[in-house]
Amino acid sequence: MTDVVNEGHWSPEFRSAAPDATQITRAQRRSWVRPALVGGGAFALLAAAYAFGHWYEYGRFIQSTNDAYLQADNMTVTTKVGGTVQRVFVTDNQEVHAGDPLVSLDSNENEAMVAQAEATAAQGRAQAAVYASQIHEQEAAIAQSSAALDQADVQRRYAQSEVERYQPLAASGAESQTQLVGLIANRDQAAAQVLQASAALRQARVRLVSLRSQIDVAEAQVRSAQAQAHQAQINVDSALIRASIDGRVGDRSVRLGQQAQIGTPLMTIVPDTHLYIVANFKETQVGRMRAGQPVRIQVDALSGETLSGTIESFAPGTGAEFALIPPNNATGNFTKIVQRIPVRIQLDQGQLGSHALVAGMSVTASVDTVDRKATHKPNDASVAQTRGAQG
Repeated sequence: MTDVVNEGHWSPEFRSAAPDATQITRAQRRSWVRPALVGGGAFALLAAAYAFGHWYEYGRFIQSTNDAYLQADNMTVTTKVGGTVQRVFVTDNQEVHAGDPLVSLDSNENEAMVAQAEATAAQGRAQAAVYASQIHEQEAAIAQSSAALDQADVQRRYAQSEVERYQPLAASGAESQTQLVGLIANRDQAAAQVLQASAALRQARVRLVSLRSQIDVAEAQVRSAQAQAHQAQINVDSALIRASIDGRVGDRSVRLGQQAQIGTPLMTIVPDTHLYIVANFKETQVGRMRAGQPVRIQVDALSGETLSGTIESFAPGTGAEFALIPPNNATGNFTKIVQRIPVRIQLDQGQLGSHALVAGMSVTASVDTVDRKATHKPNDASVAQTRGAQG
């Protein structure tokens, strides 16, 4: 034993016979590294296969864009009449309903115009009443002139009969010529009275027509004054500006005492319960899109929460077609640029009230285009009609 152990140290012979700890550690490591690598490779291969299968089955049909924003059909509140702002009923971001008062303008001038127009209408009605009474008088005068004409005609016929009766007697000498001459004078005088009565009757009838036309003029003046009063009353009513839709007040620029001109924007009402999305997809993405396809929506402000919606419609042209200065590709050098087509997306019901969404928010829209069927399907009647035409 003393040959092997020397002062607490292993002898060279004993050290050569002891196992190497490094070799044992390496062997143990080799025993689990290889299965781990094989298992990891198999898992990676399965994950890649699953990812490829998912992409082939679903992913390649998903078209996404982050060029999308929440929008609303905002209503700009303007004034149809000018005036000084007397009162502002709403504040910034206040929720309003259709019919609620927003702004009140000074309407004293328009109220005075209403009173003036109503006075003019009353004057016209009074003038028409005067002409109506004159028409009644003139109708009586016409009747009197007609009776006078009949009386003068009776006298003319009597005078003519007397002349015809005395002419043979005067010719035979039974009556004097002086008597015949007097009868002829009476006949001529009666004829003149007939002409005078006839002229008076015509004059009375013309006067009646004139009075009736004056009544028409007076009634037209009344209608004109009533129209002016109605317009002035509309201006009075327009001085109180009311909300025409439900929404919230934004971009309020009206202030108390401001002189508002016709068409001046006062504020904007945003219908935040009727939001929709306009997503600008590349033209290379919309080939498989159809109205009614489902859309997944991720709003940047909601920290990754996903909403749902459907495609509602497509714009009739690209964004460049509606630009202020449309591009003219027929001049100069040409560089092809992929255009974008605005697509309107309707959010599913029940999502707007549960989220703090406002117009202008940025979103990411992903359309599932796996359903390539058109939204319009022919009905049975059209199919039968087509088959009958083909037959």
